Order: sequence, then structure tokens, then C-alpha cells
Amino acid sequence: MTRVPLSILDLAPVSAGMTRAEALAASRQLAITADCGGYQRYWMAEHHSSETFLSSATSLLLGHLAEHTSRIRLGAGGVMLPNHAPLMVAEYYGTLATLYGDRFDLGLGRAPGTGPATARALRRGGAELRDFAADVSELAQYLGHARGDEDAAAAQARYVNPALDRVRAIPGDDTRVPLWMLGSSTGGAQVAAALGLPFSFASHFAPAQMRDAIEIYRRYFNADAPTAQVPAPYVMAGVNVLVAPSDEEAAFLYTSAIQLQAAIRTGRLGPIQPPVHDLNDVLDPRLTNLLTQSRSIAAVGSPATVVSYLEDFVADYDLDELITATYTFDPALRIRSYEMLDEAWQS
Repeated sequence: MTRVPLSILDLAPVSAGMTRAEALAASRQLAITADCGGYQRYWMAEHHSSETFLSSATSLLLGHLAEHTSRIRLGAGGVMLPNHAPLMVAEYYGTLATLYGDRFDLGLGRAPGTGPATARALRRGGAELRDFAADVSELAQYLGHARGDEDAAAAQARYVNPALDRVRAIPGDDTRVPLWMLGSSTGGAQVAAALGLPFSFASHFAPAQMRDAIEIYRRYFNADAPTAQVPAPYVMAGVNVLVAPSDEEAAFLYTSAIQLQAAIRTGRLGPIQPPVHDLNDVLDPRLTNLLTQSRSIAAVGSPATVVSYLEDFVADYDLDELITATYTFDPALRIRSYEMLDEAWQS
């Protein structure tokens, strides 16, 4: 069976007893490990005002990782565009591309990545589909995206916003940082299709609409859109992964991730907690049952168990790429999980 590319999604998680500097150092070490292996991309997702995740200043972290890696593609998975002016996003990521070359992806989402109070503090703009699509188009214009053999002038003429003619994202213009659309619903799929962008579906935390979203994306994909990045639909999907030498050890270590899911559901976010032998000792049994039953997009087990799950998942949805998220209390075991997965997937 042909293996699709594997990528990594990192939110710079903090474990209990760990300093924030140690957590960021752990993400740096994971990126170095991924760079030395066979992973395609290393993406970081924007979150704000979180005691669990430190990936708020995503572009700064990606620049730091670029200094410590040489091969792997780095990217935002993603930038929550309504939180930012498109011009500033083009400047930030255009600067990264100018400094480090064609190594960056710019995944775009419309969720807040935080709670309502923090969203207000960010002076968040409109996130309706029409507003969001307009912001993506504006961002693409700033980055100088052209299709085929068009020169910059011809590409500029394809856009319908002449008011931006005198506004330039320096040094972002003409860097053409690749754009991706992120989504966890059919709405994101519609925007990705209309704009001709590759689509990354957040099935690792919101799998309910995955099949419908992918179908809509493929059916209505517009390769002739001015913003088009790929000639045909391209789908990447998220999956939670934890690999250990045995199924039993992996299941034990994964209880930290289940506790994290419980914290997210109840709004009691905090550092990642140690694994436990019995989740009923730390969680309400009703919540424990709900979380263990909802593990539909999670590959947890030995290398053979995880590879078999991922192969079936890829075949079921005809995926072009997988992006994996792994949470462990001990960051060394997260690195071990990714090393074991890489070796098994490449064999």
C-alpha cells in the first residue's frame, strides 16, 4: 500500500510541573526530531490565553524552529484570520519566507482559538463565511499569488479590489507563501472549494461532519479561482496518535490525552496531567464513558496497531495526507511516539 505523507500538529503543550520555557524547548526538540525523520510538515496552531497551549505567537515560534531545522516544511495550522489584519499576516509570513526560503505553509481558519473575552481583547473581526473568504482573497493578493505562467502584473489584474493596488506587504509581496484552508465543518469546505485551496480537516477533534465536508470540497472545487493553489482537490485530515511498544502502554499513556479532552469539554483547562490506571479516579464516570466512546479518530497502540488504523483511515476517506497530534505527560514519550510512528510508516 502506498503511504501518504505524515505531518505533525503541535500546540506547544505544557505538562504539570513544567515551566513555559521547558515546554517551548520540548516543542523545539520535537521539531528537530521530525526534521531528521520522514515527516512532511510541522505545523503550529494559534491559541490564546491558555494555560495548556503556548502557541499564541505562532509566527515567532515558527521562526525559532526555522533556526533549528533545515528540511521540514513549517507552517501555521493555523492562523485564525479574523483575529488579524490580512496585511499583517502577509508581512509576518512573508518575512519568514524572505529569511528562510520556501519552507512555510499558511493554514487559515476562522475560529477564535480562545474564549469570548480574549477574542474581544484581540479586537477580532467578522468570521462570517463571506467576510472570511474576502480576507483570504486579500491576503493572497498581498502575497502575490499567480497561477501558471502569469507575471505579477497579470496576477494582480485578476483581483477585483483596486483599492489595494497601492498597499504592499513588504517583504511579503511576491513570496507566494502557500495557502491552506482549515475547517471542522462544511462551511470551511465551501470556502476551500470556492477559493481552490488545499483543505485540512480537523477530524482529530471534530469528526462529525468530516465525510460531508470532504464530499462538498471535492464536488465544488474551483481550480480556476484567482486564489487557487492546487490544480485538483487535496485533503489532509487530523488524527490523534500515540505509539508505544505495546497496546497496553499506549492506552495507559493516552489517559493524559483523555484528561485533556475532559478539561476542554468542561472549560477547566490546565497543564497536561500524568497518566492514570483508572480514569474513574480522576474524572466523573459519565464523562469518562463519553470520552472513551468518542475516540473515533485516534490511533493508539503499538506501531503495528497504529499503522493498520491509519491505513484504513486513509483508504476510507481517500486522503492525500495525514496530520497527527500527540499529547503525553512526558515530552520524551511524545518524541518516542513520533519516532516509532515514523519508522513503522516508512518501513
